[in-house]
Amino acid sequence: MKTMLSAALLAASTLIATTGLASADDAKDCTDGVAMIKAEIAKAPPKSTLDKLNKALRGAQRELGEKEYDECLDFVRDAQKAVKK
Repeated sequence: MKTMLSAALLAASTLIATTGLASADDAKDCTDGVAMIKAEIAKAPPKSTLDKLNKALRGAQRELGEKEYDECLDFVRDAQKAVKK
C-alpha cells in the first residue's frame, strides 16, 4: 500500500513538473506567434488574408491575456495557414 502511494505521488509530481514546463513553452510560443501575426499584418497582405490575420491576432491576444496558451496557439496556426494560401 505504501509503495503504491509513493508511486502515485511520484507520478503526480512528475506530471505537474512537466505540465509547468509545457506551459512555459506554450506561453513563449504564443507570445512569439502574436509577434509573427503582427509582422505579417505589417507586410500589407491582400484584404482576405489581412482579415484572417486580424481575426487571429484578436483571438491570440485574448487567449494570451487569459493564459489559455493552447487556444492561443490555435489562432497562431490559423494565421500561419492564412499566410501560406
